Amino acid sequence: MTHPLRQHIEEIIHLTDEEFNFVLSHFQQIKKRKHQYIVQEGEYVNREYWIIKGCLKSYFITDRGKEHILQFGMENWWITDYEAFIKQTKSKISIDCIEDSELLYITYENREKLTAEMHKMERFWAKKSKMGRIALQNRVLSLLKNSTKEQYEMLLEQYPKLFQRVPKKMIAAYLGVSRETLSRLNS
Repeated sequence: MTHPLRQHIEEIIHLTDEEFNFVLSHFQQIKKRKHQYIVQEGEYVNREYWIIKGCLKSYFITDRGKEHILQFGMENWWITDYEAFIKQTKSKISIDCIEDSELLYITYENREKLTAEMHKMERFWAKKSKMGRIALQNRVLSLLKNSTKEQYEMLLEQYPKLFQRVPKKMIAAYLGVSRETLSRLNS
């Protein structure tokens, strides 16, 4: 059976068995329970995570205690505080597990080393980065030009399984609306 990370990488680049084993040697696997953090606001970030199994959220909480969810992460998604990871600074967000999760992580040093030694992986992460920027741009445009109902419907269309895995309260925090507003959209 092919390793799920290999399947994921090979959606963009092809790897020989030897190359994949070299790539995999730069990763560590961890398991986290529901509600455990992988990144906490104010801590230095030295890891990028790939989700084997589970569901996570990245978010920040305002001074008034309101939670704003920036991103959900599910199987085959990458997640971290990218500014803190790339700049090697303290995180401005937190990331925790909505479900029990299995993750692979790569440290900043190992990622830099791997991309320097294997240009295929440099191309892989460049492509993933471009796709991430496109997704972010589409999210910002959706927030600026679409009604909450339209945003809700787009999210439901793009990620129908998310609604089975995430409480409505979190969907509301992602859309920037109250739970009550979300209930009205649902009816």
